[in-house]
Parts: sequence; C-alpha cells; structure tokens
Amino acid sequence: MEKKRKLIFITGMLFILSISIWAGGQKDTSNTISFAGSGGYPPFNYMTAEGTIVGFDVDVANEIATRLDKTLDYKTTAWDGIIEGLRAGRYDGILGSMGITEERQKIVNFSTPYYYSGPQLIVQKGSKINSFEDLTSESKVGVATGTTFEKDAKAWGVTVKLYEDDNQTLMELLNGRLDAVLTDRIVGLNAISKISGGNNLLLVGSVIRTEKMGIAFNKKDSDLCARVNSILEDMRKDGTLQNISEKWFPGSDITVK
Repeated sequence: MEKKRKLIFITGMLFILSISIWAGGQKDTSNTISFAGSGGYPPFNYMTAEGTIVGFDVDVANEIATRLDKTLDYKTTAWDGIIEGLRAGRYDGILGSMGITEERQKIVNFSTPYYYSGPQLIVQKGSKINSFEDLTSESKVGVATGTTFEKDAKAWGVTVKLYEDDNQTLMELLNGRLDAVLTDRIVGLNAISKISGGNNLLLVGSVIRTEKMGIAFNKKDSDLCARVNSILEDMRKDGTLQNISEKWFPGSDITVK
C-alpha cells in the first residue's frame, strides 16, 4: 500500500512538472509581433494603391520586429477603438503616431517618445482664418475621431466635425464643407504636397503645442515595453531612427525635439 501511494505521488508530480514545462514553453514562442495603426495617416501609416501598408511608423515597426528576431504583422483598425483592441489582446502594441497623454497613460503603458510633432490648423487658401484666434462658434473644424486634436478643437468652442481619418477631413476641407482642419503638422505638410488639390491648402499659425509620440502597450506587458525601449535607444544611438525620418521627411529629423 505504501509503495502504491508513493507511485501515485510520483506520477502526480511528474504530471504537474510536465504541465509546467509545457506552459513555460508557450511563453513568447510566436515568431511574429503585431503593431496597429489606423492605416489612414500618411506619411506615417497608410495604404498604397496596391493595398500595401507603408509609412514612417511601419518602417519603425519593421526595424523593432527585426531586432526582436520576429516578423512584423502590421494591423489597421479604426482609431477610435484602437486602445480597446490593444487591451483585448488583438495586437501587441499600437505604433501609429499616438500622442502620450496623462489620460491614456492610465490605461496603457507607453514607450519613450520615438518622434515629436504638434497640432496644426489647415485652411483653404483665401480663407479669412489666419490662426485659431480667428475661429468662432460657427466655424466648422474637422478632426479625426479619437485624437488629442479633438479636445483642442472643443476647447476653442468651435463646431467640431468628427471623421474616421485625415484623408476624409482634408477632402471635406477641399470640398468646402469645413472651414478648417486640425491635424498633425507633418501630416498637413505631406497632404499639401501629395493629395489632389493639396496646393490649395495652407498651414496657418504655429503648432499649438509639442506632442510626444510613443508606442502603446498593454499594462500587463511591461516586459515587451522595456525591451522596445532598449531597442529604441539603440536605434537612436546608431542613427537608424534618424535615417528612417530622413527617408520620409527629407532633411528633417522628427525623432528629436
């Protein structure tokens, strides 16, 4: 009887050990890492005519994936639900030009900033609006929903119109349905040079504030955030971040203040 009890005990311990080894082997065994962006934010992350996702954010994500010895899976999703998608585990991080704010830091972790920019007002040439001080309660200002720019526009007391992304806001501005658009300064500069009718757009005033852009991670995934921070530091030191910046913004390094 004693031998039988010992045999059952040993068998049970071996079973528990095998489960522990299997569970441990499941941790971080994936050879891919997934980052998300809106896919409608040129030149940071956007779809080409061929259906390929490209941009500054995508290149940064690819380099991080390479240094983690993983393959990048860059996902596109609606911006207004992107944080909930992260918290639900649909991707490993948000690398899509997300501004670091106190409100967002309550629900996600952020990497160190990987670039800097700021919100800029854009109007059609010939507009009487020369800065945000010229806006009134009747001024229709378009912003992408879920962005920090929405809060800025509402603080001015204007009529805020929400759109899925800045492809829509800028087209609405060109079509005369908006008086102005509030978006990232670099996005505005890119739009003027790239989209049809962009030469009719004008950036007015200065950036309202400096915004730090970070990579967002699930609060439960502090280890990945720490590893990415280390990689970003290496990319700064070896010039990789600067090279990616100058690829998309010739002569400009947006990765430093």
